[in-house]
Amino acid sequence: MENQCQWCDSNDIKTGTNEVYWELPDGSRAIEIRDTPTIFCDSCNIIYQNESIVKEIEDQLLLVDTNKIEKTISFSELMEIPRFLKKNYFDFSS
Repeated sequence: MENQCQWCDSNDIKTGTNEVYWELPDGSRAIEIRDTPTIFCDSCNIIYQNESIVKEIEDQLLLVDTNKIEKTISFSELMEIPRFLKKNYFDFSS
């Protein structure tokens, strides 16, 4: 868990969930992902997802059959969709 806002370095942050909108990797459409782990900063009023959540979403969308995803899905439902591969073998960042 983060202790500071990554934008303004304030310690006045809260965690919760929020909806986010994500373009599918093939660019065909965007989806709403409900109940996504989110950070809310009371100092600068930014609302964002930390890098690990962004990576989880992007990897999952690359590794599942996105044709089976409706316009709206919860974060937990998205993460439960079976993957074609165990991991993103094209990610060399780790």
